[in-house]
Amino acid sequence: MKKENNESVNLTLAIPIDLKRKMQEHEGVNWSAIIRRLLQQHLERVEIVERIAQKSKLTQKDADEISEMIKRGVAKRHGLIKE
Repeated sequence: MKKENNESVNLTLAIPIDLKRKMQEHEGVNWSAIIRRLLQQHLERVEIVERIAQKSKLTQKDADEISEMIKRGVAKRHGLIKE
């Protein structure tokens, strides 16, 4: 993980009230630190996917066809369609 910058900004985020109530049951948890870490981890994954996609020679049409094949395979495996 990259070294954190000391500069910070505040971020407002909306969460379901039930989630907020559950979080409040755990007063000792540093939710800001957890969310910061999760955001950083997710961003790192997104950047990896972007680097892979930049090297790809697949067209959007190719990707759409592969996506449809996967969806059909999953649906077939779960008995949602029969071929």
